[in-house]
Amino acid sequence: MPKMKTKSSAKKRFRVRPGGTVKRGQAFKRHILTKKSTKVKRHLRGSTGVHETDTGRIKQMLPFAGL
Repeated sequence: MPKMKTKSSAKKRFRVRPGGTVKRGQAFKRHILTKKSTKVKRHLRGSTGVHETDTGRIKQMLPFAGL
């Protein structure tokens, strides 16, 4: 039986919080920032949670995360 593996792309993008929710970084803040307003860039700072409808897919990609 082959070993279960964690998706490397998912382990770089998601962290599981102690309560069981999943933390992710904001999108749209890496490049082409000159045409975005300061307000938009300010609101894209920090991290946010993953929507509960997507946690099933993340659970498949991170089998050892304890979800």
